[in-house]
Amino acid sequence: MDPETHRALHRLRAADLHAQAEAHRLAARIRQPHHIRSRLGWTLVEVGLRLATPRTTALAH
Repeated sequence: MDPETHRALHRLRAADLHAQAEAHRLAARIRQPHHIRSRLGWTLVEVGLRLATPRTTALAH
């Protein structure tokens, strides 16, 4: 393969990989609030279950 052709193909592939990496970074940044909402939601479920579960009290004599 001609070195110039190889270099041109390499530049195109590198540009494509950079674009994919940037798209992944942007998508990961968008997903972050969803992660926080999930954690908050599960925390609220856990608190609700603790409040709904009757406590057992030890009777001291």
